[in-house]
Amino acid sequence: MNPLNHVAIIMDGNGRWGLKYKNSRNAGHKAGLNTVEKIIKETVDQKIKFLTLYAFSTENWKRPKKEIKYLFDLLESFLVNRIEDLNKRNIKLKIIGTKNFSANLNKLLILAEKKTYKNTKLQINLALNYGSKHELINAFKLLIKKKEKINEKNFIKNLFTNNIPDPDLLIRTGDTKRLSNFLLWQLAYSEIFFEKKLWPEFNKKDYIKIIKKFKKIKRNFGKI
Repeated sequence: MNPLNHVAIIMDGNGRWGLKYKNSRNAGHKAGLNTVEKIIKETVDQKIKFLTLYAFSTENWKRPKKEIKYLFDLLESFLVNRIEDLNKRNIKLKIIGTKNFSANLNKLLILAEKKTYKNTKLQINLALNYGSKHELINAFKLLIKKKEKINEKNFIKNLFTNNIPDPDLLIRTGDTKRLSNFLLWQLAYSEIFFEKKLWPEFNKKDYIKIIKKFKKIKRNFGKI
């Protein structure tokens, strides 16, 4: 049985679900937040230590301004209303990406990280304004600026995910088979599962089914 320490998820399909069932992409984003809550709970129950959620990419700025505003309003509401609960449940929140949002949202993100910094049951890495290509270029720039030797060890230290183990498992919902500029370095040896269901439809049973399949996979890491 493979140990499972870190799950990464591309939560795809909120907008499509919203249009299909509610005639509103925003309704899909709201429904997707309910799925996030369920998956967090099951991740804790499975005793998985790291969960990375792709929430907003550097490319998502191309979306309509009204949709972007709604997404950030949802996030602000979550941080205001749910961070105390996460803290009580011993869950740590870390933001990976560039905090380039409104002053209020930046403040809430920083406060959430500070409040939950010492928690140990689960670390949620929220990928916000995140793009892997930007992360890789930024890491090289930092190496040059610090005049550090360019090698794998130093490079990893300059990634947004420094001190976070690489994902063992990546799940992408929404019946789309691509990585979409997500953790390109870190996913080098991750097992990848593409799920047909849209994110708001994804549930605890689906999650457990994938975890069980993952644990049975023979992982060679280049060996025979």
